[in-house]
Amino acid sequence: MYHAIVFLPLLAFLIVGPLGRMLGDGPSQWITCGAVIISALLSLLAFWQVALGGQPVRVEVASWIVSGTFDVSWALRIDQLTAVMLVVVNGVSALVHVYSVGYMAHDPHKPRFMAYLSLFTFAMLMLVTSDNFLQMYFGWEGVGLASYLLIGFWYHRPAANAAAIKAFLVNRVGDFGFGLGIMATFMVFGSVDFDTVFAATPGQAGKTFHFLSWDWDVMTTICILLFIGAMGKSAQVPLHTWLPDAMEGPTPVSALIHAATMVTAGVFLVARCSPMFEYSPTALVVVTIVGASTAFFAATVGLVQNDIKRVIAYSTCSQLGYMFFALGIGAYPLAIFHLFTHAFFKALLFLGSGSVIHAMSDEQDMRRMGGIFTIIPQTYGLMWIGSIALIALPPFAGYFSKDAILESAFAAHTGAGDFAFWLGLAAAVMTAFYSCRLMFMTFHGKPRASQEVMSHTHEAPPSMLIPLYFLAAGSFGAGFLFDDYFIGDGHAAFWGQSIVMLPDNAILEALHHVPAWVKYAPVAAGIVGILMAWQFYIRRRDIPANLAKVHAEAYRFLLNKWYFDELFELIFVRPAKWLGRMLWKTGDGRIIDGFGPDGIAASVLNLARRASALQSGYLYHYAFAMLIGVAALVTWYYTSTGGGH
Repeated sequence: MYHAIVFLPLLAFLIVGPLGRMLGDGPSQWITCGAVIISALLSLLAFWQVALGGQPVRVEVASWIVSGTFDVSWALRIDQLTAVMLVVVNGVSALVHVYSVGYMAHDPHKPRFMAYLSLFTFAMLMLVTSDNFLQMYFGWEGVGLASYLLIGFWYHRPAANAAAIKAFLVNRVGDFGFGLGIMATFMVFGSVDFDTVFAATPGQAGKTFHFLSWDWDVMTTICILLFIGAMGKSAQVPLHTWLPDAMEGPTPVSALIHAATMVTAGVFLVARCSPMFEYSPTALVVVTIVGASTAFFAATVGLVQNDIKRVIAYSTCSQLGYMFFALGIGAYPLAIFHLFTHAFFKALLFLGSGSVIHAMSDEQDMRRMGGIFTIIPQTYGLMWIGSIALIALPPFAGYFSKDAILESAFAAHTGAGDFAFWLGLAAAVMTAFYSCRLMFMTFHGKPRASQEVMSHTHEAPPSMLIPLYFLAAGSFGAGFLFDDYFIGDGHAAFWGQSIVMLPDNAILEALHHVPAWVKYAPVAAGIVGILMAWQFYIRRRDIPANLAKVHAEAYRFLLNKWYFDELFELIFVRPAKWLGRMLWKTGDGRIIDGFGPDGIAASVLNLARRASALQSGYLYHYAFAMLIGVAALVTWYYTSTGGGH
């Protein structure tokens, strides 16, 4: 069963990838959708047996690398944490595959797109089922490759190509840190196997190593290097800039990669390495601060974006920040709980926005929408479910996970925890505001699209709507159904040894004893954000434009995403281009080629050209040359013999 869960999507890719054109659209879609749906159903069975039944398993696939003392096997680690991720990855992927049948109906390259989706699913499954760091790195790079292919799927669009390259390059920064972390782990522990490393971690607590005249804590160094990898994949400040641009890919890509799966890989990595992070308080503080800063920053930018998918993209970035500061305060199960619930409502919002874009003839600017809630009522209702779950109002899924994160941050009673609580609470107000702003601008008011576009506006086909209903069910019920298992009284039995929390880490118990105002504050923040959006975009629609005029600098600051792209352009991109151009034109062109091959070749060519000028074909020229030669020879003879004596 476990082999099938992981390798069925790979089999679909290997069939449809090279043979898609020959098979045609229909068979290609049946093969890819069928393989992932079967994998998703088997994942539910694995969740029942492993997570709910408490029976983790390890499946040996093959011996992978054996070199001296370095011995790495290819094995599938199916514990409670993996079982949860299998449901998320395969569940969302199966729904996205089905949704893509309708959304990509008019695309001429459907088999290639479906094959890429299956490849991505396989790589993500390899990541979450890995039994060692090296195997995880294989899956880590695999999802990077697949995301590059999917973001740049419409390769005839320059913006899509640029977005794919940007995602690939920014992730290289994080992946370099992750790679260094794996190397450091092997250097310290002599192994990259999870069980071996985790068992030996307590023995390394408090140890240091000397480097560059400083003593560095071993566990803190390793954990921060691993976290840098997580920052890249999960779009944390400052390695977040690739995520909004990645919206250039087809909408199903946004739902699969940037809402529910690939961007959660970093959260999964930190949770998987909880036995290591528990012994590095400094690393946990770094995780908390970065996560809280990202949650606040992305929420501020989401307030003013006009592209419907970019609003949801920044929302994803912000919610990932919540997950990370939950990890940073030691509430690992809570972070995974929010990952689990977030997968449903954020995939619902992305696919719902795809339904809107499909209905509006590929229009993505919310300023050119409006007045369509009666035309596409099913999409409208489903997106409200996703929005309320994101705002975290009871009894929707987000309420159970997101509010608990804020409560746990307060309950931590640390400087980093208080920092995260207040920034997270501010982000909750903004989340409610931009979520309702999206709904009001998209569906309410007078139609702002052209008459031609409005005449073609229509509800999505069943292949697109049915996945939305499944996701809506998860957005509503995933919170109260699994609250007790994930973070309630039954959390210790549920997670087993897949997540390690030291005895002095009682954060999940402490969050139940916070003051009443802390419990009510997140809901109150959501209500405040909703009322503000209603005031701005329903009751007094002149307010946003007036505010943008009065506070033009602040508006431009947020609209330009705090100028991170411009800053990186100034600090990294331009110097890199200058250095590359100098090495190319001066180093390679003038010096290496000028004095090397091109210089020698030019000299030989010039000498040959001059020598060829002597071959005139005239007899008197040759006679004159012979005369000069004889004269030179006689002169040399006389001078060398001293005048003949």
